Amino acid sequence: MDFTIHQTFLPHNDPEASLAFYRDNLGFEVRNDVGSGTMRWITVGPAGQPGTSVVLHPPAVTPGITEEERRTILEMMAKGTYASMIVATADLDGAFARLRDGGAEVVQEPTEQPWGIRDCAFRDPAGNMIRVNELS
Repeated sequence: MDFTIHQTFLPHNDPEASLAFYRDNLGFEVRNDVGSGTMRWITVGPAGQPGTSVVLHPPAVTPGITEEERRTILEMMAKGTYASMIVATADLDGAFARLRDGGAEVVQEPTEQPWGIRDCAFRDPAGNMIRVNELS
């Protein structure tokens, strides 16, 4: 089988802050922006990779989620433990500087991990963990 990642979903609680992070800091293209206020679904993706998209969505709006589950999701988002994404770049130090200088919350500076990957980590405005791996 031959699979590619077409879309993945990350929650947001401030569409403008999330848009600025993904568009201005990560350099992703905005592909779609529907809804209004905090109820917006914003599709972004890496430039030059039209087949790969990240849909930034309002949290806990899926039909069938209970109030208790909704509270848990929002609590986990606030702690930064609900969702994550790993991206990769050939220029880890440059990416780190761009994200840090753009105001992203630094979780970990570039580090050589024991499992052989050099990476760093940030949180997006909703608390999602964004790890950046260095391509070798």
